[in-house]
Amino acid sequence: MSFSRVLSAAMCGMEVIPVQVEADVSNGLPLFHMVGYLGAEVREAEERVRTAIQNACAALPPKRMVINLSPGNVRKRGTSYDLPIALAVLAAAGLLQQECLEQVMAVGELGLDGSVQGIPGVLAIAAKAKEQQVRCLVVPSANEREARLVEGVCVCGIKSLGEIFRQLLQGETIGCIKKTDTLFEREVVAGQGDFADISGQSGMKRAAEIAVAGRHNLLMVGPPGSGKSMIAKRIPTIFPALTREESLRITKVYSVAGMIKSEQPLVMERPFREVNQTVTKAALLGGGAWPKPGELTLASGGVLFLDELAEFKRSVLEVLRQPLEEREVRIVRNHGVIIYPADVMLVAAMNPCPCGYFSDLNKCTCTISQIRQYQGKISYPFLGRMDICAEVQGVAYEDLEREELAESSAAIRRRIEKARKRQMDRAKNGEFVYNAELSGERLLRDCELGREEKRMMRQAYDRFSLNARTYHKVLKVARTIADLEGEERIGIAHLQEALVYRSMDKKYWGRV
Repeated sequence: MSFSRVLSAAMCGMEVIPVQVEADVSNGLPLFHMVGYLGAEVREAEERVRTAIQNACAALPPKRMVINLSPGNVRKRGTSYDLPIALAVLAAAGLLQQECLEQVMAVGELGLDGSVQGIPGVLAIAAKAKEQQVRCLVVPSANEREARLVEGVCVCGIKSLGEIFRQLLQGETIGCIKKTDTLFEREVVAGQGDFADISGQSGMKRAAEIAVAGRHNLLMVGPPGSGKSMIAKRIPTIFPALTREESLRITKVYSVAGMIKSEQPLVMERPFREVNQTVTKAALLGGGAWPKPGELTLASGGVLFLDELAEFKRSVLEVLRQPLEEREVRIVRNHGVIIYPADVMLVAAMNPCPCGYFSDLNKCTCTISQIRQYQGKISYPFLGRMDICAEVQGVAYEDLEREELAESSAAIRRRIEKARKRQMDRAKNGEFVYNAELSGERLLRDCELGREEKRMMRQAYDRFSLNARTYHKVLKVARTIADLEGEERIGIAHLQEALVYRSMDKKYWGRV
């Protein structure tokens, strides 16, 4: 047979596009020509594939070989096409039977000795293989456990091109395994540290509990050494445990980013990404000539922590505004729009002034202009994206000397799980969203106020210089507080506490 076809896949952001690898072998001057809108890495596959076939299988006949990767309007990048190109060439040259490759999807990079190397994005490719109802997915053995995380997909992990060549040459069916990996059933230790390690700061712990219960963005402002970073790094310990669906979504992101460990492919802990002040827009959102997931996407499903917020470039912070609202990152390039998830809880911490002791006249050494310049690094629109703005006080000596332990993360997590359960119960006839994501009709229904509550909010709207966005954020935070208290309706006390978390804006920035 002079023509052969093998199914493969192209990664475009988080999306997987099926690719047909076609090979034609005919008489003529010896030639190995590849077409199909190829990147430099794919064009280099010519030498890798020819040498790998020669070292692992058999010598190719001196004929004209044309390889096409379709569709032609999708840019092909990476080295994952090496294996399907080799299989298509072998079948087109008559060294394999095309019937053996029907309904088979293959991905993998080839070494010059024919070894098959691991590639990124296999979990997403396995999900697409299931959608395409392929008979078998052939992947590098290093990616086999990752591919097996998708239920109902026949997976064949191979170490070398020669291995699969000999198997198909003997007329055998590709050795597939239709099995779901049981990695998720293993016990996992969630996070590091415990809220019991934190002395005092009961008010800040309460704010963190509310933030996690409704997945609200949290800003902490306080003097150096008051425990802001310590609290932030323990927030993952009070998150409810990951479900398998959440774990797979997070793993898919890390798979596309090439950050999966072959011995433990499933991510079973919520991401906690702490970003340095020198971060660029591309590193934060994702980007480059051919975009890769940034820190915002890598934190999806968990926490993105920005410490010393005022030290970040203002232009970098401003690009977060739209992704925080839409829960996704859109990167526009000439070849199309790439969308990455940004389903994060943003936690930020900062000092109130350059020296860190604003409002304490005995310690603060900053001038009024220095304070305004420092606080002005955080724009009002960015501040409006923060649901909860909490002030962290210095720790009293008595709290440090107290012998009894504070409340543990496990105890706080149990209350949060109950609050999350109430959110789920309200959404049983519709799609579940966290309180922080309520909008439209759901917001009006779930955050309905009584007559007295409306009167109080009317007064607060002017007193705290609220706008439409911050008004709705107050309602959402109050809804979460009511859930933690086990109340069906939002009450005066819930609104008052929610407004406390906006009063700090007026204290430091003068308005929201």
